[in-house]
Formats: sequence, C-alpha cells, structure tokens
Amino acid sequence: MSETFYLTTAIHYPNGKPHIGHAYETIAADVLARFHRQMGREVRFQTGTDEHGLKMAQKARDLGMTPRELADEMSDHFHALFDKLDISYDRFIRTTEEEHHRASQAIWKAMEANGDLYLDRYEGWYSIRDEAYYDESELVDGEGGEKLSPQGTPVEWTVEESWFFKLSAYGDKLLALYRDNPDFIRPESRRNEVMRFVEGGLRDLSVSRTSFDWGVKVPGSEEHVMYVWVDALTNYLTGLGYPDATENMAKFWPADLHLIGKDIVRFHAVYWPAFLMSAGIELPKQVFGHGFLLNRDGKKESKSAGNVTDPAELADRYGVDVLRYFLLREFSFGQDGSYSQEAIVNRANSELANSFGNLAQRTLSLIFKNCEGKLPPVNGHSDEDNALFAHVDRVIHQEMPDAYADLAFAQALEAWMGAVFACNAYIDAQAPWGLKKTDPERMQTVLATLYICIAQLAVAVIPVMPESMGRLLDAMGIAPGQRTPEAIRSHWYSPLAEGNFTLEKPQGIFPRLELPETEGEGAQ
Repeated sequence: MSETFYLTTAIHYPNGKPHIGHAYETIAADVLARFHRQMGREVRFQTGTDEHGLKMAQKARDLGMTPRELADEMSDHFHALFDKLDISYDRFIRTTEEEHHRASQAIWKAMEANGDLYLDRYEGWYSIRDEAYYDESELVDGEGGEKLSPQGTPVEWTVEESWFFKLSAYGDKLLALYRDNPDFIRPESRRNEVMRFVEGGLRDLSVSRTSFDWGVKVPGSEEHVMYVWVDALTNYLTGLGYPDATENMAKFWPADLHLIGKDIVRFHAVYWPAFLMSAGIELPKQVFGHGFLLNRDGKKESKSAGNVTDPAELADRYGVDVLRYFLLREFSFGQDGSYSQEAIVNRANSELANSFGNLAQRTLSLIFKNCEGKLPPVNGHSDEDNALFAHVDRVIHQEMPDAYADLAFAQALEAWMGAVFACNAYIDAQAPWGLKKTDPERMQTVLATLYICIAQLAVAVIPVMPESMGRLLDAMGIAPGQRTPEAIRSHWYSPLAEGNFTLEKPQGIFPRLELPETEGEGAQ
C-alpha cells in the first residue's frame, strides 16, 4: 500500500467573500499536497466552509436572507476562488451537509457516553465575531473602556442553559501530549502559547446554545444547537466518512496536518484533541498555526475591518502562478508578513521574468535557432557542467524536499532561486552564442546541460506554479509521467534528443509586469 498524507485547511467562515488570507492558507496547503503527490504519496487534501453559528445567523438577518441562502451564496465564492487559484483539493466540505450533521452528532454521543457532557447554566463573556468564550481574566480594555476579547473583538455577557464539556479533566493529558509530541503544535512559539494557556488551568467549556437555532441539533436536546467549534472541528472526520468505518477513515486518519491561522490554534490544539480523547478517536499528528498576511499598513485583513483585498483581482491582474509564488516566497511561513502590489511586481519581474523566465527563453531560443529546434547531443561534460548538475541536484533532491516537508516554503524557493542564479552564471560564463563558430560541439553540450537543468528546476517548482511550469514542460517535450523529481533526474534527455522531438519557437512564460498607476499606493 502506498504511503498516505492527509492534510486540511481550516474551513473558512463564509459570512463574506474570501479575502487574501483565505487564499494564502489554501495555496500553502495546495503546494504541500502537490509536493507529497510528487513524492509518490496518496494524498487527501480537504478544505471547505464553516457555515453555522450566531455570526452567520446575524449576518443573514441583516441582509434579509436565510442563513442557508447566505451560506449557499458565499460558499460558491470560495469554490470559485479556489478553482481560479488552481487548488487541487480532494474534498470541499460544507458543514450544512446532512452527513456532517450525522458525524457531529456521532462524536457528541461518543463524548456523552464517556461521561464528559453535562447540562448546566452558562454565564460569561462571548465574542460573536470569534465564536468563542472568554474568561474575565483574558479580556482587555478598549479605547472607550469597553471589554474586548484578546483578539480585540467585542464581547457580550451571555446567560443561557448550556451543555458543558469537561475540559478541566483533560489538562494533564493535554500537557503530556505536548511534552511527548513536541511537533504536535508548530511553530514552537504557538506551542509555548498553548502550553502556558493549559498550564494556567482549564475550565469546562460551554458547548451548546439555545439563543439561536442555526447549527447542528444536540441529540436528545433538540432545543440546543452545538457550539459551532464542536461542529466545525468535526469536519476533518466527516470528509473521511466518520462515523462509519470507511476505507478513507482506515487509510487517512489520523490527519498528518491541520494547517490553520494562528488565531484559531487554541481550538485545534486544546479543544479538538480533548474532544477526540473523550470520543476515543486517535489524535491528528500536527497542528501548524501560520502567521497573518498583513497589508502594507501592517494591519491584518478582515471582513469586519473592511480592509480586505480580493485575491481573484490580484490573480487576474498578475497571474495565478505569480500570486502563488509571491505569497510563499516573500516571507517565512509561520510568521506574519506584509505585502503590497509593488512587492508582487518587483518579485515577479526580478525572479520569474528576469531570472528563470529569461534563462529558459535564452536557452530554448538558442537551440531553436542554432540547432534547428533539435535537442543537441552531449559531447562529454566538463567540470563546470558537472558542478552545475551537482548544484541543481542537491537543491531539488535535498534542499527543496526538506524545506517543503518542514513547511519552509520561502526557504525552498530561495534554494530554487539559488540554482536558477547558478544556471544564469553558467550560461554567461560559457557564452554558447559565441561557440557556434569556435567550438560547435561545446555549444551543443552547454545547451544540453542547460536544457536538463531547466527541466529539472521546472519540475521542482510545479507544486508552486503548476500551470506555467506545465506549459514550459509541454514545450520542452517532457511527458507528464516524467514530471517528478525522481523521474527527471536521469536517463530522459538522450531518448528525447534522439527521438523525433522538435522545439517550436519559444514563447515567454513570465512577461514583465507593470504596476497600474491607480494602484501605486499599495495593496488597498
């Protein structure tokens, strides 16, 4: 049986259209999914929308819609964006699906059977925007003296009958989990935050509401709906067929990675493992809380703040693959990062158009012009050729896979660019355009060396830029079955060169970009 890899994004809250932060997380997950597929693993990649809760009910009411109508409309926007961004998900889940309600009720019953649920009265602070309960000690004062959540969102005092989960009984078990599995929460800064929170003592968690009815009904207590996070977190099981003993449950659970924003780490690293322990279900292997994508003013984009950037507009303006590359190249994954449209244009022009794109265009054009489009033979390699091969091989078989696996996307792309720069230094030093008259055999070898390296580098960055690299590899005659780092490593060039393949006139893959005059002030 092939090795498997199951990863999920957070399911996105569709009380408004998707913004650049949703694109950032989902693109990162897609790159990881494509990388693991290249490595020969059977990948299950799940994303979707989280459609219940008071926030959705209130937004729908304000718009004169039913919550279901709002969910349907907004979920379609997420679908459309992910399709535009070339997201290769295997399952797009919606929490309004009947099978998800069944899964959520099944895990509820399992926790109840374990004696971890009881009925009581809830009095405390609740943030509608966060869909989260907060202790008095966690609140901060706003500019007007009002109470705010740690996220800076409004809170209100809530009193209602509620089912409670015995979270307080799981403090020691959770701390043991974090100690015994130091990679369960990453990066380390998130792990330290969670450990401090749990070490401070856990209170039992209110897990149902009676003040609204937009959610999953509590089995046996139909006047209650489940706290949205019980329902939302269960989606990772629903998509595999839980509670039934399906083939996908057997094959893919426990999840290898939950990829989420840092603001919801507590729900995934405290509540979720406690729920699973209670229900007798194996825990996921890792929760990774990435940083926020900030605009050039250093502010987090959010629908409530009204400062969102439409990622579809950026993709239309600059290209899907350029946007994918920029978001993972510009700053370290796991940390916050600021961006602007100037930064997108500058990065795309300097690295994609001028460096890799120009390298490919120059090389293929020289072969098209000087070799009549036929791939040149190799006439023995020099030390310079072998040094370049060794550099490229190290990057695509060691440095990039290690970085991808560690979610160090910027590091992977930095290594890739280092190999691109090495290829450019090589072509400048060897000057094949001047060898046609002085040493045509050496010209052939130089061009063949570059052709091999360009193909290998294109394959290595397919997870990040699948469409443009696919176009380049099509033009280069590289068959789909050869587009893995292992398959492109050796023994493909000579058969291609000795066959009937002929290059067509090369077309540029990354045109230079210009910043629209009206957008010169940044990302807004």
